[in-house]
Amino acid sequence: MAISANRLELLQIADAVAREKVIDKQIVLDAMADAIAKAARSRYGAETDIHAEIHPKTGELRLARHLLVVEDGAVENDSREISLSEARTRHNPAAQVGDVIADTLPPFDFGRIAAQSAKQVIVQKVRDAERDRQYQEYKDRIGEIVNGAVKRVEYGNVIVDLGRGEAIIRRDELIPRETFRPGDRIRAYLFDVRREARGPQIFLSRTHPQFMAKLFASEVPEIYDGIVTVQAVARDPGSRAKIAVTSRDSSIDPVGACVGMRGSRVQAVVGELQGEKIDIIPWSPDQATFIVNALQPAEVVKVVLDEEADRIEVVVPNDQLSLAIGRRGQNVRLASQLTGWDIDILTEAEESERRQKEFAERTDLFMSALDVDEVVGQLLASEGFRSVEEIAYVDASELASIEGFDEDTAAEIQSRAQDYLARIEAENEARRKELGVADELKEIDGVTTAMLVAFGENDIKSVEDLAGCATDDLVGWTEGRGPEATRYKGALDGFDLSRAEAEAMVMAARVKAGWIEQPEETVETEGSAEEAETEAQPS
Repeated sequence: MAISANRLELLQIADAVAREKVIDKQIVLDAMADAIAKAARSRYGAETDIHAEIHPKTGELRLARHLLVVEDGAVENDSREISLSEARTRHNPAAQVGDVIADTLPPFDFGRIAAQSAKQVIVQKVRDAERDRQYQEYKDRIGEIVNGAVKRVEYGNVIVDLGRGEAIIRRDELIPRETFRPGDRIRAYLFDVRREARGPQIFLSRTHPQFMAKLFASEVPEIYDGIVTVQAVARDPGSRAKIAVTSRDSSIDPVGACVGMRGSRVQAVVGELQGEKIDIIPWSPDQATFIVNALQPAEVVKVVLDEEADRIEVVVPNDQLSLAIGRRGQNVRLASQLTGWDIDILTEAEESERRQKEFAERTDLFMSALDVDEVVGQLLASEGFRSVEEIAYVDASELASIEGFDEDTAAEIQSRAQDYLARIEAENEARRKELGVADELKEIDGVTTAMLVAFGENDIKSVEDLAGCATDDLVGWTEGRGPEATRYKGALDGFDLSRAEAEAMVMAARVKAGWIEQPEETVETEGSAEEAETEAQPS
């Protein structure tokens, strides 16, 4: 009767622990069995291979020692091995070498130390199971808004009780100037769950851009239903935010749906975000239109995209400059984050001044290089020619078609342009030799004599030097975004060179230096073929 009661008590304990920790009852029973096996090893010897099993329904405990069957005379450790003849005699007449014999052990009383050790095993196993359950539960909830109660505040970090887990909101993930006290209810965005030695770490945020997007999804039925989509979000937490939305249904205005009747929907989100001002703008697949919308409330006169450099130039009226930039650059910074473009803002006066300056610089270049008067230089600049190279290699008929030019004039100007380029080439070649730049660098595709001079001035004098360069070393790089961005120059800064072309030069140098093998020829795509054809045509 006493044994039966003990069995029943064992199952009741396992059931209670499983319910409290929200884990499977079998995990608790397995932990108990492991603990009993560990205690038994302290009784029968640490080298003994002891296994314990608890029946999940009756609570019956079976304790057995596992012995490996080996050839007669080959027993080295009688705690783990048994000879073939003894196994056949005492346990199983059909036993074979390699079989495992389960030798049942009698029950025993736990000593105080063994009981304490068993308890530690059970606690650790149950804790590991609880941590695994928490991780499995919350890792699939990344990207959701969760609700909890503030448990405590440590050094500005807020510990949140989620009911079946504990999460943390770090100080930098809290909206500036907001404070919480133990017991306060809190909503936050679950953005990461990590396995760590002390258990799963659940990280929440109230400054994450997607927190605002999820709040709109909970307030706007059209977003929840998928009719209206949030395409991009940019936030300056606690101050201002921009959200770009679009609609699949042309009859539904995405901006109006997010604003709600008398602003009720957007005000609910603003209230949760501690009064953060929100600009809701219509998203557009056309990048220029999207950028114009993103700079609201400022008006935009003109947009110029530089897709290679991922930069955009925006021209605004003179009186709109401060509005476009915003307080401390906030408006343009948020627009840049929202669109993914670096945005440069100019006034109409600044753009006009810059164009006049460029026109004057090109006129002066043509006057000095081609030995022509100011009128001819201005004519060439106004026709869109940007360099002496363009004039030297353009079709002669195009030059002759300029008002006031004839075929003889066009031929003379082209001849002077070619002479000028030949003179510059000779000067660069002499300078290249003076700097000690190796001849073999000229064999790299795309490298010009002017580039060789730039290489020499930047201490790139051999194929090995060029092979050791990164793409950034040639074309430069930018750190930061928007008005705070810092530009670092490369060796070929100022040359009309794309990152892809610079990378191709470096790879060609590495092949030539023998660092890597020549990559297999790739089939030219239709797009690249068209680009090559366009480049070959005179402008």
